[in-house]
Amino acid sequence: MGRCSGIVLPALLALVAAVGPARSQDASTLKKDMIGQWELSTTERGKTCVVTLKGDASPQGLKLELEPGCGASLPFTRDIAAWTIKGLDIVRLQDAAGQPVIDFTEVESGIFEGLRQGEGIYILQNLAAARSLAKSMDQMIGDWSMVRGKGVVICGLTLTNTEADQDNFQVFLKPKCDPAIAAFAPTQWRLERGQMILMSAKGDIWQFEADDNAQWRRVPDSADPLIMLRQ
Repeated sequence: MGRCSGIVLPALLALVAAVGPARSQDASTLKKDMIGQWELSTTERGKTCVVTLKGDASPQGLKLELEPGCGASLPFTRDIAAWTIKGLDIVRLQDAAGQPVIDFTEVESGIFEGLRQGEGIYILQNLAAARSLAKSMDQMIGDWSMVRGKGVVICGLTLTNTEADQDNFQVFLKPKCDPAIAAFAPTQWRLERGQMILMSAKGDIWQFEADDNAQWRRVPDSADPLIMLRQ
């Protein structure tokens, strides 16, 4: 047993020494990547707040600045006093006592999600990327046609920027839609991770993805695809 311990213990210590710096480097790299301007928002970007994360230390953690309108737009941000990295990959916005206000984890490159119980999911993303998304949202507003794969128009609808609830916007069908579309009867829409989402009052969801022809195709695809085109 003594001989085995003499072999295993040095090996274990060497493994710990190897793992320690790697973990530290991961957190250090994330911290460096996070320094700059970010947009904190609801999932549909109906309510937003610009947060500037800094690398300077403060008694509460790392310094940050919130734009003046943050408290009115997202009331919970009034409690945010600092930020920090927890573990390897959690970006924490915390209060003056060091307690978490909201924790974010990366779900896509440069896009972080955080959940506040009783409120829902919030998004933290690079400010420039967020403003590019806002431009994309603006381009979606207006009249659309739904067509089948052979180009037959089966319904018209209007996407608006009028908030339906915290995460979605109102959509209106035009008269004389195909029975399948009329039965689905979408009332809300949003853009989410590159997809256009249509939702009915019953909670049914249809998802569309942009293709190479600047049109939106329902997924999963089918032999007779349903496509959305700008009018």
